[in-house]
This record gives sequence, C-alpha cells and structure tokens, in this order.
Amino acid sequence: MNISFDAVPIIAEKITGIGWCEIGQTQAMAKLFPENNYEYTFFTSGKKSRIEKAGSFAGNNIKLNYSRFSGYLYRGISAFIPVPYSLFFGKNSDITHFFNYIVPPFVHGKKVVTIHDMVYKAFPDTVRGRTRFMLETGLKKSMKRADIIITDSEFSGTEIIKYFPEYSSKIRVVPCGVDCEKFRPCENPETIRNVKKSLGIDGDYFLYVGTIEPRKNLTRLIRAYRIFTRHVQNPPELVLAGGKGWLCDDIYRLVRKLGIEKQVIFTEYVPAENMSPLISGAMAFVFPSLYEGFGIPPLEAMACGVPVLTSGEASLPEVTGDCAVTCDAYSVKSIAEGLCRLYRNPDLRKNLSRRGIERAKNFTWEKSAEKLHGIYREILNEKKN
Repeated sequence: MNISFDAVPIIAEKITGIGWCEIGQTQAMAKLFPENNYEYTFFTSGKKSRIEKAGSFAGNNIKLNYSRFSGYLYRGISAFIPVPYSLFFGKNSDITHFFNYIVPPFVHGKKVVTIHDMVYKAFPDTVRGRTRFMLETGLKKSMKRADIIITDSEFSGTEIIKYFPEYSSKIRVVPCGVDCEKFRPCENPETIRNVKKSLGIDGDYFLYVGTIEPRKNLTRLIRAYRIFTRHVQNPPELVLAGGKGWLCDDIYRLVRKLGIEKQVIFTEYVPAENMSPLISGAMAFVFPSLYEGFGIPPLEAMACGVPVLTSGEASLPEVTGDCAVTCDAYSVKSIAEGLCRLYRNPDLRKNLSRRGIERAKNFTWEKSAEKLHGIYREILNEKKN
C-alpha cells in the first residue's frame, strides 16, 4: 500500500495529544509493516524547521512529501473554494489519513479521518472560537468525503453517532496507546530531582498534565485541593503542567483568589524528555476532566506506576478501568475526598501503581497500529471488490 499521513499535528511548534497520537500510530505501523510505502504530507509555509521536525519523526521508514505553500492559506481558501489537495501532493497514494478532523477537497485515493471527540458539540463554550467555526463549517463535509472515520474510544463513537447518525457505518474505534519504553517507572532518583528543580517543585506533589482549559475541570480541582490542604499538615504541592488553553485566565485567577500561589505550580509546556520523570516523581496523578475522547495522560501515568485519580466521565473509565480512584467530576467535595484517600493510604497507592502498570500494557501503539492497518486493508479490499 502507498499510505500518506497528513503531518499537520506533528509539525506544530508545540505538539498536543493529537500530534502524539499520530506519531505513535504512524511510527509503529511503519515499523510493523515495512512492506508498505509511507510518507508524511504537509505544507511548510517556507519554514525549514517544519521539514526538520517531520524528518525527526519519520526516521528511515517514512518519506517526506511537502509543499512550500502556506498551509494556513490553503485551509482558509479550501473551506470555501474546493482547491484540490492533490495539486500539492500528487496522486500516488492509495490511502491518505488526516488525524485532525478535516479532510480537504479532492484527495487522491481512499480517505481516512480521525475525529477524536465531539467536545465542540458537548461543551461548545470551552472550545476556541476559530476552532469551533472550522468544525461547524467543515466537519460534516469532511465526514462525507471520508471513506472511514476513526475515533479513539467507544464513548467517542457513540458521541459521533449521536450528532451525526448518518455516518454511523463509517465509524471504526482504534484506541490510542502508550510507549511503555518511554513511559515507565523512573529508576534514577537524580533524574527526577533534576526535573523537579528545573520546574521549581520542592517535595511531594500531585500532578496534572494537559492543557490549562475549562473542560479539564481545573477550577474544581483547585478548590478541592484548597479543601484538602486544610486537613493536612505540609500538604503536597499541586503541579499543573501544560500550555495555556482557551479561556484559561479564570483558572490562574482562582489560585490567586484562594491565596495558594505558593502551593500551586504552573509549569506551562514541559519538554517531552522531561515528562516521564515528572510523572514518575508524583505522589499521585490527578485528572478529573469533564470530557475526553480518550485520555492519554492518565494512561501514561499508569505506565509510569503512578496512582491515578480520575473522573468517571466520558471515555476515562475505558482507559483506567478499576485501576484508579474515581471521583465525581462535578463535586468539589468528591475530588477533595479522592485526594485525601490517596494521600493517607500508602497501601492503596502501591496497589494502584502495580495494577496500573499491568493495565497500561493493554494499550500499546503497536496494537493501535495493527488495528488501524487492518482498517486500511479493509477499505482497499472493498475497492477491489
């Protein structure tokens, strides 16, 4: 098969979960099935750094197919005028996979799109205006153009069907994975100390990793943490590690209002090489999100052997199973009780650590890539028949 992967999510200045999902699936597939021809397709907008970044993930198994035209300009024009994608990237692909919701017009061969969630429908006020506009105007056309729609969880599959029942026959679930070589218990205490020092962390800490934005439920987490600190002497710090998202100002403002600036640490974006030691050093990982299409951060924490507190919302139970402390996302009291339970019960933390490591082994990028590869074969066989 000649397989093209749209590389827009992986050439971004700061790679988000969508980008890491594409990297995990594409690298694993190229390694497991070297008989295929693979390429990353992307617009460079004249930036050499984008070619270098894509090349760093492509390795020896994935070629680069890029256009120096502006991707921003192309996406803006093609939203209204159907400028063929194939004009820039040719007609050699049997399959082109778009990992970020939108399939442009006139792509050669079969078209696959990943739709990670329906947050713009379920929680529209938490989505950036331009992103919401892009999805409102482009997603239905994208789903119509696609031969197959990939989503990350059974929950997300039911969400897509709820809002777009006419495309239910196209939907296939391919769970995300975790790199258990990269995310595993850190055996070098000095590495953890160095990462903590670089981020201004002193002593024990609860850790959240993800974008600082409303749907991550951080205002309730911060209020719950304030309640927790009233019942504990020398409480662990609360570390919120992630870049600023849409409508995040209230989250920072709340910390100042509650007077806990010295106990709550915002690290902003953490380099990928520091993430595993940062997670491994945490007393517990806290992720009481309101809505997730999958939830890679708690999976990475489990792989690192760190006990997890998570909500029972959306796809998160599919990921954590019975290997996490579950709280009511809409109850500050419930989140606070979960923090207290983890803090006061070392045996529980040890038990969750052991079981979390084992559960994480069920979610690998190799398994994800195998399932995705089978779907590619499925749609090409349909074409032949």
